[in-house]
Formats: sequence, structure tokens, C-alpha cells
Amino acid sequence: MWNPNVETFLCCDVPFEEADTVLFGAPFDSTTSYRPGTRFGSRAARSESYGLESYSPYQDRDLLDSSVFDSGDIELPFGDCAKALSMIEERAAAILEADKRPFMIGGEHLVTLGAVRAAAERYPDLHIIHFDAHADLRDDYLGQKLSHACVLRRCHDMLGDGRIFQFGIRSGDREEFAWGKDHVSTNKFNFEGLAACVEALKGKPVYLTVDLDVLDPSVFPGTGTPEPGGVSFDALREAVTLVCANANIVACDVNELSPHYDQSGISTAAACKVIREMLLAMQK
Repeated sequence: MWNPNVETFLCCDVPFEEADTVLFGAPFDSTTSYRPGTRFGSRAARSESYGLESYSPYQDRDLLDSSVFDSGDIELPFGDCAKALSMIEERAAAILEADKRPFMIGGEHLVTLGAVRAAAERYPDLHIIHFDAHADLRDDYLGQKLSHACVLRRCHDMLGDGRIFQFGIRSGDREEFAWGKDHVSTNKFNFEGLAACVEALKGKPVYLTVDLDVLDPSVFPGTGTPEPGGVSFDALREAVTLVCANANIVACDVNELSPHYDQSGISTAAACKVIREMLLAMQK
């Protein structure tokens, strides 16, 4: 599990023992309700990451100076959500046990639940910052409680009220928004209030989950459930940088890249750049 990979995300090849952040892929999309394909996201991100420079002029930092190990993809079973989540939890828990930060590349958004389980076990006071187009607060979707449409509701089952903070939300059914008013903090459409949220969470353990469909599909069409009216790339870049540089990020993920819906490769390039900026902002 901790052996060097043949292909890694850009410059993320320091030995495991020296790393402070450990990447891993969760190629799973068995509950995707519209367009499948996110199981190819982590592989595409690794391959296409080498189209980027390791240096970020936004932050004046370089991945060559970072301590990141890419542990590769988990071989997840198709169609068995419980088993897949258990395997993700096991990988994230092993990384946390080694006093390192898990950084997961999905996969559909349900994969977040496995990593959050591991983080919540280690950090009982865990809080979640969630970027997404969709609320993901349904109690079930077509009778299934383990679904990408229910992932934040399942996280709430563990964490309780007042510990989930959502930004960019612009889609969900009426019941989701009604339930959410009493249980989570939801900022619709944009990142307004994010700086205040990060300040309020100072010192608390934070899990950051980034569903890339928070981006407008005009700049990120390569996703399973595109939702018009999203944020710009620069807005997302600034938001992830703010959170990763200032919050106590104990684990995080980027998910919902479905690369074959964008033959131009722009969506994969955007995903890679978001990952790069997150890694650099968390740089010690």
C-alpha cells in the first residue's frame, strides 16, 4: 500500500515516511444517478497532472517543495457500496494512524462518507466544509440511503447539528432545503461567508470536501450531474486556498470528475489545478 507508484500525481512522490499528506484514489461510481464515469477521475487526474507546472504563481509555492506521497487507487468492488466505503475508511484510517493527512480523489461523492468515518473516529469534534452544486441531504434516493445524493445526510448522522457548512449549493429538492435549515449551514450559489466560517472554525478539525460540479458547466462540463449557474474557476481556486491555508484540515477530498464527458480535457485540467492549489495551500 505504501510502495511507490509507477504513475503519481504531479511531483507527489516523496517516500511515505517523509510525507505529511497522502493521496489516494477512490474509483467508484455505482450510485451515480445520471451520467456514470467518475470511476475514471483519479486515473485521469494523475495522467493529466503533468500538463501543469509544479509551481503556482498564485501562491508562489512549488510542489517540488511539498511532502506528498501518492498511494495509488484502491481496488473497489462494483455495486457494493458498504464494502467500498469500508475499504475507503480503512485506507484513510491507516493514513491518519500514521499522523498524516488523507487526500482522496474520487469517484462519486458517496466516497466522502468512508473518509469522513475515519476522520470522525480520530477527531470526534470534526467539522465539514462542503463545496457543491447539490445539497446531498436526501435521507434516501430511490430507496437507497447510501447514495451520492445522500452523502452529507449520512455525515450528519455521525456529526450532528452545527458541524456541516455548505457553499455553492444551487440544487436539491424542497425537503432537503427545509431539513437543512434546522441542521446544517447552507450558503446558496457562492462562497459568501466562507472567510467568517473559517475564522469561526479556527483550531477545530476540519474535513474539506470539494464536489467539482460546484463549478459552472461552461468551465467544467466533465461531470456526471452538470448544474448551470455555478462559480467560476478563480472563485473556487480562491475558496480552496482560503480554507486549506487557514483551517485545520485533517483530511480532504476532490470528487465528481467524469473525464470522458469533456473530450477537450479542460475539466481534467481544472481538477488537477484545484488539487495542486489545495496541496500547496496546506504546505507546511
